[in-house]
Amino acid sequence: MPAGKRYRAARAHVRLGHKYPVEDGLSLLAQTANAKFDETIDLAIRLGVDPKQSDQMVRGALSLPHGTGKTVRILVFAEGDAARAATAAGADFVGGDELIEKIQREGWTDFDKAIATRNLMAKVGRLGKILGPRGLMPNPRTGTVVGPEEIAKTIQEVKGGRVDFRVEKAGVVHAPIGKASMGAEKIRDNLLAFVQNIIRLKPASSKGTYLRGVSISSTMGPGIRLDVNEIIRLSGDSR
Repeated sequence: MPAGKRYRAARAHVRLGHKYPVEDGLSLLAQTANAKFDETIDLAIRLGVDPKQSDQMVRGALSLPHGTGKTVRILVFAEGDAARAATAAGADFVGGDELIEKIQREGWTDFDKAIATRNLMAKVGRLGKILGPRGLMPNPRTGTVVGPEEIAKTIQEVKGGRVDFRVEKAGVVHAPIGKASMGAEKIRDNLLAFVQNIIRLKPASSKGTYLRGVSISSTMGPGIRLDVNEIIRLSGDSR
């Protein structure tokens, strides 16, 4: 399908192949994020890793300094006191067997994040084929499988803008880092915080250049490539 007129107009502002300084890139982003709704700002980082190798998998979770600007619907698999704590902490859906059955029977996934208590993971594990492909499966590595005493804190972190991420087959990490309405300064802070975290997660077995490319885009706008060396310098890491 041909690109729309608005997208083509925004794309005309972006120099093909050019790597923009961070401030210039954010300024350009503000020009291209001109849809009638508050566009999400997405970050894409190309890494020098082979995700097929288990020791080069890059994944984790990070609470951004200014959140993502998005309202997150949270489902919590919990029972008893843990369920009551989840409800009190603001979870949108809380339950055990009844929620598991609903997802199995209806394929229901009308939520953005799922958290589970450890004692229910044997049952929740049966939902892997439904939740896994959608990135909704609770996982200890991303801090979404927790003990009852951690439920409230985890919900607050996710509601506050915690981002779960993992490198894809092509060696790229994608993550939302804010909304256009947040302004350049907050988006910049979130961008650098995310890059810092990715650098800290560099696998020991990764050879050659680790951080190979960084680009930002709005929901309806073109990708804007950024100067990787400057980002590394601004992030305070010399690697």
